Order: sequence, then structure tokens, then C-alpha cells
Amino acid sequence: MSVNVITNTKKLLPGLALCGLVTVAAFALESLETHLFGRAWLESLVLAILLGSIVRTCYSLNPRFDAGIRFGAKMVLEIAVVLLGVSVSAGAILDKGADLIGGIAIVVAIAILGSYYIGRAAGLPSKMAILIACGNSICGNSAIAAVAPVIDADGKDVAASIAFTAVLGVVVVLVLPFLVPLLSLSPVQYGIFAGLTVYAVPQVLAATGAVSMTSAHIGTLVKLVRVLMLGPVVLVLSLFGRKESGLRPPLSQMVPWFIVGFLLLMVLRSSGLIPQFAIQPAQISANFLTIMSMAALGLGVDARSVLKAGGRVTVVVILSLLVLSVISFCLIKLLGIA
Repeated sequence: MSVNVITNTKKLLPGLALCGLVTVAAFALESLETHLFGRAWLESLVLAILLGSIVRTCYSLNPRFDAGIRFGAKMVLEIAVVLLGVSVSAGAILDKGADLIGGIAIVVAIAILGSYYIGRAAGLPSKMAILIACGNSICGNSAIAAVAPVIDADGKDVAASIAFTAVLGVVVVLVLPFLVPLLSLSPVQYGIFAGLTVYAVPQVLAATGAVSMTSAHIGTLVKLVRVLMLGPVVLVLSLFGRKESGLRPPLSQMVPWFIVGFLLLMVLRSSGLIPQFAIQPAQISANFLTIMSMAALGLGVDARSVLKAGGRVTVVVILSLLVLSVISFCLIKLLGIA
């Protein structure tokens, strides 16, 4: 057993080391920005994604880096999300009431239907339209991975869908903060908006962390509620969708372990069961691991993959994202959230 652990660790080290180098470079560039301009226009969270993506796109990485990069983009970010629960109080979202939680569910449902029909109108196959709709509306690659076996999706459709959510997810993270002054969004409003529109939990952190901690906390909570919609969606598809193989995704895909961990730590923090001295180290660790996972996320994104998937899919994904953004903004205004 110990030999296997050592072997697996050695496989991860090159990729994790590369992620670490990109993370350090992101911190260094943020410091340089602050020194030159008096403030950091691009936070280390965003810089890590950009640098990682540039490296992946411009250089042909040795396959020995792949295992560590995948580990960083998945396990490291999941651990970071769990630790983030220490710094979040459940009262932050409960104070907004059941209306917001119900509104999130409605937004997800409308966005899935809207995205699906946009895809079909553009001539995409039904299964690919479902993949894109669920990826856009719930949680990007995780939703696509969970839905694919339920609808017996073709491997090429899955690959194309994941390629677009990966690349466009990075674009959304970079663009979204600029909407704060354009739409006159408060930190709470922006947190909700980002939580409803950004694909993945760590990308919510990247999109909101550069704005304010309030936005990051609210955005993460809203995003986690949105991710929890994956369970009911997969269940509905498995019950009413066309099935040939009879496969069902495991429970871990419907309710990922890191969401359970985040919620558990959030409850413990809200109940006062986590010692005060442990909160700051957990926050620092969560921040560093989040940025490292951003580096891994960027290292897994080759911008050229967009060109391979075709213009039709690009249009469908962008239109679906615009629909989701409009619905999310309307929900914020309808609920009168300040």
C-alpha cells in the first residue's frame, strides 16, 4: 500500500509543482501591479487562470504534468471550497429568505429549458443541447459529466461541451467584474449575480474575490444552492430521459463530497463550534489552495479547443449564457435585494 502511495505521489508532483510555479508567478504579478499602479487591476485569482491558460496554449506540455494538473484542478479546489466553509455563516443566505432559494431553483429550470431550445433551434443534436443546457445552467463540467451517462451522450458531444464550458468559463470570470459599475450592482447583488451565472464554484471565487469578500461569500453560497439542483435534474433525466444502457450516476456526482464538507463546516462555524484561532489559518489556506486550483484550471484549458468545436456551438453557449444573465438580473430586481 505504501509503495502505491509513493508511486502515485511521484506522478502528481510534476504537475503540482507546475501549478505551484504558476501560483507564485500570479502572486508576484499582483504585487508588481500594486507597486506600479497603487492597486492590483487583476487579482492573483484571475492571473493564475490567465497564466495557466497561456502556458497550456503556447507550449506542448509533457504528459507527465497531466496527473498533477488534474489533481490540482479537482481535488485541490474541492479542499479549498471545503475550507471556505469555515469563513461563511449560514445566516448570510438565510437572511435573504426562502424567496431567494426558490428563485435560484426557478432560474436554473428556466435556463435549462431556454438553453435547450436555443440549441435545438440552432440545429444541435438533442443530447448535445441537453449537455450544454445543463452545463451552462448548473455547474459546467460537473453537470455535463453527471448528465452524460444518464442520456447516453456521445463522447464527442461531451468533449465539445466540456471544451466550451472550460474556455468560456474563464472568459466569464474575466468579464463579469466589469459589469459591477455598468449594472450598478452592490456587493451582495453582484455576489448573487455571479453565483447564478458563473459555471463552477472555484470560478465564482475568482469572479467575486477581486470585488469584495461579501460578494465572494454570497456568491459561493448561491452557487452551492445552484449546484444542489444537479441532483433533481439528473433524477428527472434518469426517470424521463431516453435510456439505453440503464446507467445511473453515483450519488457523489449528484451531491459532490466537497459541498457536504462546505455545508458541514459552515454549520459548525455558525454554531460557534470552530475555535476562533482556527478561522484565520483556514481562510489563508483556502485562499492559497483556491489560487493554486485556478492555476491548474488554466493549465487544463487550451484556448484553441474553441476553434475545434465549431461556430454553431459557440453561438449556442453564448446565447444561453446571455439568457441566464438576464434571468438572474431580473430575479435580483424582482426580489428587491439591495
